[in-house]
Amino acid sequence: MKAIQKALIALTVANLGLLIFVLVRIQPTAVQGAAPVLRGRALEIVDGQGRVRASITIHPSNPTVRMANGTPYPETTMIRVIDPNGRPVVKLGGSEQASGLSLVGESDPTHVILKSEGTVTSLKLRNNDGREQLINP
Repeated sequence: MKAIQKALIALTVANLGLLIFVLVRIQPTAVQGAAPVLRGRALEIVDGQGRVRASITIHPSNPTVRMANGTPYPETTMIRVIDPNGRPVVKLGGSEQASGLSLVGESDPTHVILKSEGTVTSLKLRNNDGREQLINP
């Protein structure tokens, strides 16, 4: 019996030593610091129901689609803030040729568009009743 007791004591001491070794090596689970850069091809922020409420996307150029001035659609970076009904109410976009900011009111015709395209800038205001004002410098 003495041999079994000595073996059990040795095994207990070995297990205790292994436990101390494992506990010492465990790192705290505190946040190690934020990553310096978040990289990706797009970003979407969703609400509690899984609906996209904000996004940042890069739309590739498309030579088959034409802009209002007849030029091909350029590569464009777009930031959108979207209401609970899926309507973009704030849009901020930019390309090599132009940039703009659109703010939409409660109904679609109501909006403000601030645009800079090439060497021309404009501010367009439109109310729900259809009244519109275009301001050019």
